[in-house]
Amino acid sequence: MVKTTCSTLVSLEDGYGGFGYGGVMSRTLVIKLTAGAEEPERANQAFTVAATAVATGATVSLWLTGEAVWFAVPGRAEAFELPHAAPLADLLTAVLEGGQLTVCTQCAKRRDLTDSDLRPGTRIAGAPAFTEEILTDNTQAIVY
Repeated sequence: MVKTTCSTLVSLEDGYGGFGYGGVMSRTLVIKLTAGAEEPERANQAFTVAATAVATGATVSLWLTGEAVWFAVPGRAEAFELPHAAPLADLLTAVLEGGQLTVCTQCAKRRDLTDSDLRPGTRIAGAPAFTEEILTDNTQAIVY
């Protein structure tokens, strides 16, 4: 068992004494979240998967696009609530501590957000950086 910083217990075993998929530790996971607070279950699921992957030792890159970019603004994740789910602020902290959080360039511009508006450790990047990440060997990309 691994205890994540978000107080979620994650079993790493696949039932056969291993990690499955050839070993989680050697892979990179890129997650793109396209929904914000208006779709709470989808938003929380992306953060849960990202934080869990960080806890397993995977290289994790979480991209926030559309309304999801607001989660990178201080106070927004703390205001988000979903019953029976780990607090989004804790999941976000886990991602920032062990992975990379990125806000889409165009999405940030549409909302008049700059680096100074975002949590420390968050970067703003666009399609070229996203494409480079997802086309890297041993990378799995998921879109929520």
